[in-house]
Amino acid sequence: MLNVETYVTKGDGTGGKTRVKYEDFYVEEIPLIQPSGQGPNTWIWMEKKGRTTLDVLLDIARELGLPRWRMGFAGMKDKTAVTRQWICISNIDPEEVKGLDEKLHNVKFLKITRHQKKLRMGQLIGNKFRIKIRGVKSSAKKEAENTLKELLEIGVPNYYGWQRFGTPRANTHLVGKAILFGDLKGAVDLYIGSPYEDEPEDIKEARKAYDNGRLEKAYEMMPPTMRYERMMLKRLIKEEKRKGDLTEESYARAIQTLPKPLKRMFVHAYQSYLFNKVVSERAKFGINKYIEGDIIVDNRQRIIHNQEPRKLDEMIKRFEAHPTAPLYGSKVPLATGKVGEIERRILKEEEITLDLFKCEKMPRLGSHGMRRPIRFRVWDTSVQATDDGIIVEFSIPKGCYATAVLREIMKKSI
Repeated sequence: MLNVETYVTKGDGTGGKTRVKYEDFYVEEIPLIQPSGQGPNTWIWMEKKGRTTLDVLLDIARELGLPRWRMGFAGMKDKTAVTRQWICISNIDPEEVKGLDEKLHNVKFLKITRHQKKLRMGQLIGNKFRIKIRGVKSSAKKEAENTLKELLEIGVPNYYGWQRFGTPRANTHLVGKAILFGDLKGAVDLYIGSPYEDEPEDIKEARKAYDNGRLEKAYEMMPPTMRYERMMLKRLIKEEKRKGDLTEESYARAIQTLPKPLKRMFVHAYQSYLFNKVVSERAKFGINKYIEGDIIVDNRQRIIHNQEPRKLDEMIKRFEAHPTAPLYGSKVPLATGKVGEIERRILKEEEITLDLFKCEKMPRLGSHGMRRPIRFRVWDTSVQATDDGIIVEFSIPKGCYATAVLREIMKKSI
């Protein structure tokens, strides 16, 4: 996991590999509400394989001739996996979407029904996982059971996984940092150009064409799967033809062409990158205890004020409260004591200030920041031995990453 060093459990880990096949990584949403069967909005219980949630929604919007904002979902699901989740299309009859999944790549509609309200981001309890780990040690089942037992007691470090930063091309946080500093051209250059060594040759050549200023050639060479790079390139080509030279405004418009969840992800990814570093440092003191200077929140994410340390420690042990780290932003409070020293040192190392998160050149992408728990709870855990590895099952809250659990089980970077 990016910018992470610390483990919180004992044991040597199981080793092994995940995601050898899409089916090795199964995710199912735990809904907050169930559709009623009545109302103007169509809800679809969808299974997808090897695709992002946003890509599927854009395909559905295209097939139905609808704007993207008519589509709703509660949370992004892994790409390199088989996943099930609810999606919603507002003000449409279920009959209009029947059979549509046959036109979509690696997508099945398992249930289509109605509901009075639209589905909003965050309207879920969490996600349950069934993950196969192949090529493990002979002691893997016991190792995994012991690790999960520890995690049930102390919680799981609340690290952000690779998908937060883009994988295998993990540079979304760098795009976000460029936006923070007002370098909009640099942000677009990082996203479209700057090929990575392990990318396919055709994609590297397309990115090189962009780096050399050959926008139309880059657009022509980009495969259709790179739909977001193509969106930005199309805007830049239009700007270049209209103005002759690309301006800062041109690059701002290129970023604005992206779907709202994606363009907001850039700064969020940089916040996540910094958060991982803080948690990795803070975890060395123990994630299930109060350290003087900590900012503590309850399960409704409200900061707890004026509570004595012994009481806070008891609440943390019972999972009624949690130490936090900052998702840095223009208004986020920082801890005091040695915890606060960590948080301020990381700002200094990155050569940034909290005011930069206002993103003055693109204020809609800015962030006030917030305190986020440094751990999360895991439940419904089990381990099963198979002929070629083990299968681990567990459930975790929304917004948390299964890879944080797997990293502790496997004791390796994943």
